[in-house]
Amino acid sequence: MSGATLITSARLYGQDPADLLLRGGQIAAVGDDLRSQAAEQLDEDVTVIDAEGLIALPGMVDLHTHLREPGREDAETVETGTRAAARGGFTAVHAMANSAPVADTAGVVEQVHRLGLESGWSEVYPVGAVTVGLGGERLAELGAMAESSAAVRMFSDDGHCVDNALLMRRAMEYVKSFGGFIAQHAQEPTLTAEAQMNEGEVSATLGLPGWPAVAEEAIIARDVLLAQHTGARLHICHVSTAGSVGIIRWAKDRGVAVTAEVTPHHLMLTDELVTSYNPVYKVNPPLRTRVDVDALRQGLAEGVIDVIGTDHAPHPTQAKECEWAQAAMGMTGLETALPVVAHAMISTGLMDWRRFSEVTSTEPARIYGHQHQGRPLQAGEPANLILVDPQAAGPIRPESHASKGRNSPFAGLELPGRVRYTFLAGHPTLAEGELATSLTGRAA
Repeated sequence: MSGATLITSARLYGQDPADLLLRGGQIAAVGDDLRSQAAEQLDEDVTVIDAEGLIALPGMVDLHTHLREPGREDAETVETGTRAAARGGFTAVHAMANSAPVADTAGVVEQVHRLGLESGWSEVYPVGAVTVGLGGERLAELGAMAESSAAVRMFSDDGHCVDNALLMRRAMEYVKSFGGFIAQHAQEPTLTAEAQMNEGEVSATLGLPGWPAVAEEAIIARDVLLAQHTGARLHICHVSTAGSVGIIRWAKDRGVAVTAEVTPHHLMLTDELVTSYNPVYKVNPPLRTRVDVDALRQGLAEGVIDVIGTDHAPHPTQAKECEWAQAAMGMTGLETALPVVAHAMISTGLMDWRRFSEVTSTEPARIYGHQHQGRPLQAGEPANLILVDPQAAGPIRPESHASKGRNSPFAGLELPGRVRYTFLAGHPTLAEGELATSLTGRAA
């Protein structure tokens, strides 16, 4: 598509229909019957998209994505991961630091940032490691990564917990000085040694070493107190227990600068699935109980949990098609986030599409500090948006995904809701449900 794009009869945030005119990377106009205006005012070609029955939302923003590159290109690359992002409706993703080499220097984060710019399917923002090599012993080059061309503001050892309290305090104090924040993977390692799944009735029945809820909750309790003490911002990754929701609510009530995310899979799946011994259900943190799932849903609906983070974690086939104990932890999530969250939250009446846009776009953009992502659908704003068919359904087929990873726990499930168009700076990276071309001209 070239020139301007006119989207007609889209339901903004699932409400009243309106037309949107996209031009020059921005939303040029929003209103009723813009077709005649577009034809009269623009010299270039105008591509018209009939969006009747489709919902227009801001492009989704994922604070928690594993793109694996550099070093683990067998699992994912920036190119394939951002293609998956475009298919899933994400116009910005934040790439976690556990690549090989680890993103703990200015050079590595600049490489990831450059690969994202060259790809052009989604904006890519590198997340810097908190500690050297994710080793938890000494701080990484936080200032250098912040001052690099990648301008890193989010730091995380995700996959590992910064369990040393003094080191965590020093990291918080350091990043506060330049407006950054720490995203903590809350897992007390001494309580989860050899753990294979959630500790509870199911683990006892199966005889698998359990992963207690307190291992997550103890770190969150410690870190919200450290955040209160330092005045720094803290983000909690992939909250998974009812107790964690309670602690975060307590901290927010006292004015602590804490935000939190929940994954789509923790909003829907429980540890009962582990009875199948299918490693596709092995993840960190583990799937929890129905009580936890219900608490997470309620916490998200109430705003105690701020955002959806996919924790998209692709693995090579051999890392998942093996015995449970040897299998890697992690699930893909970019291409299934919208239907899963819609099923868990919208179809249950816990939120509407406007609230969905807040937790998947507005709030993650605000947390990171983006100025052109997560913006409202109104004239003068950047044209980062998606068109969603809320009624479209059919089985989820990981073999057709753009991600290299096939480790989706939702394979075969029929969940309504599909992204039909993704616009990055007004350019359709996804059109009629299929990848089109990237912002840099790469073909699907």
